Amino acid sequence: MKSTVSRRDFLQALGATMGAGALIAAGSGLGMMPAPAAATTIDHGHLGRSKRRIAVLGSGISGLVAAFELQRAGHEVTVVEASHRPGGRVFTVRHGDLIDEIGNRQYCDFDDEPHLYFNAGAARIPSTHLNILRYCRELGVELEMFINESKTAWIQDDNLLGGKPVRNGEYTANLRGFMAELFAKSLTQAELDAPITEGETESLMAVIRNFGDLDEDLIYRGSVRAGYASGGFLEHGSPREAIGLHELLRSPFARQVLQADEGETGPILMQPVGGMDRIVKGFVDQLGDRIRYRAAVQAVMMKSDGVDVTYEQGGKQHQLSVDYVFNCIPTHLLTGLDNNFSAGYLQALGHIRRGEAYKGAFQAKTRFWEQEDIYGGITWVNAPIKQIWYPTHGIHRRKGIILAAYDFGHGMHFTNLTQAQRVEDMLAQGEKVHANYRQQVEKGVTIAWHRMNHMLGCAARWTDSYRDLNADEAHLMDTLIAPEGGRHFLIGDQVSRHVAWQESAVLSAHRALATFSRQLEMAA
Repeated sequence: MKSTVSRRDFLQALGATMGAGALIAAGSGLGMMPAPAAATTIDHGHLGRSKRRIAVLGSGISGLVAAFELQRAGHEVTVVEASHRPGGRVFTVRHGDLIDEIGNRQYCDFDDEPHLYFNAGAARIPSTHLNILRYCRELGVELEMFINESKTAWIQDDNLLGGKPVRNGEYTANLRGFMAELFAKSLTQAELDAPITEGETESLMAVIRNFGDLDEDLIYRGSVRAGYASGGFLEHGSPREAIGLHELLRSPFARQVLQADEGETGPILMQPVGGMDRIVKGFVDQLGDRIRYRAAVQAVMMKSDGVDVTYEQGGKQHQLSVDYVFNCIPTHLLTGLDNNFSAGYLQALGHIRRGEAYKGAFQAKTRFWEQEDIYGGITWVNAPIKQIWYPTHGIHRRKGIILAAYDFGHGMHFTNLTQAQRVEDMLAQGEKVHANYRQQVEKGVTIAWHRMNHMLGCAARWTDSYRDLNADEAHLMDTLIAPEGGRHFLIGDQVSRHVAWQESAVLSAHRALATFSRQLEMAA
């Protein structure tokens, strides 16, 4: 059998149709594999060549990394943090914790048990994020596996099967089957440039047949991957009846589930034992009294020989006169401070917008999801709550914390509601998935990041689609990466091409430290 499909066009079409999973499988068949990432290193010899007074503004992950490395190199470091707690958007909520949301302050009343916590911000660490993992190792932060996708979790959409929840595995197997059938039938009809060989075509057709579990006639007739209607262990099981393609496409999750566990969530995922803020604690334990809490920065004034930082703490104004500043304050808040930054720098700071994110959680009276054969993973819901996460840790204990809503990018629906309305929305939408959900959960907490004090937003938004920057934006990024006046270093995932990950925050601090080290070397 011959074909006129090129490798490039085949992989492009496959990726667009079936998602990155199929693309990776086919790429492997053609001998194409991506290169792994690498961890960066800090040259402490050069970094500490000449001792300086340094202020770190904000104790997000990038600020903690910068302060930790600068202190280790022997510099005089002071961390100024506006909040009552360190970590920024690394925020683990436990019994008694304050959720400092403007207009909706809450104190968490989960039971006081070590496994009953909720990662309201960062919640996952991919195994490819080598730098944050290196700090976990160095700081003694114990890690455990995080289950991102479970095929036994649910997909619920009022437009699909009359709103009846369907298992992720059943939905995915049927969708892959029909998409593979369509692609297999169109492959031999394509007339494009640079034909692949007959052997490669046969190999790729085998990949497609296996991907969709097609029969020899390239027809999808259902698959045991969707689960058994009966049997399946001691004897051959009966497959479930296939869900029709038209029914599947009534739901918006077709692309979502085919690309699950890919990209950043493709590698093995991990979480610190006891909550994501164990990483923050590791840094704080090393920094000790160098962090000043409830200290809101009011002014950053550049001078020819240093930087003056004014902050308010305990009703009094204080001033730090330092040689350098490393700053992870969110840019939209930074522009509101008194400053004498250059016009070009201010323009670049003002370009960045803030993403909208919302999370909510309940304490569950029993781990009812385990009775449904769910141990970790995500249920997808075509409603404002978007997702329900099941905890990987605490398996078979009496209670657990269930993430009841996670809307990253469009969280203003919940942000604009009262606390009572938020909780009711989470209950009403959750009970479409789980019977007796309303009776099973209690003690709801909510976090609308657009109203969280000292944050007023989530991850930076450079573009509307998270694609790479255009030429103008790349110039603005370069402006912010360069130290303003040679003394003010902006850090955080906000000055990265891959926002919302701790790894980007770490690498932004490493990049600034490398520039700082070169400056010291040149001045020596």
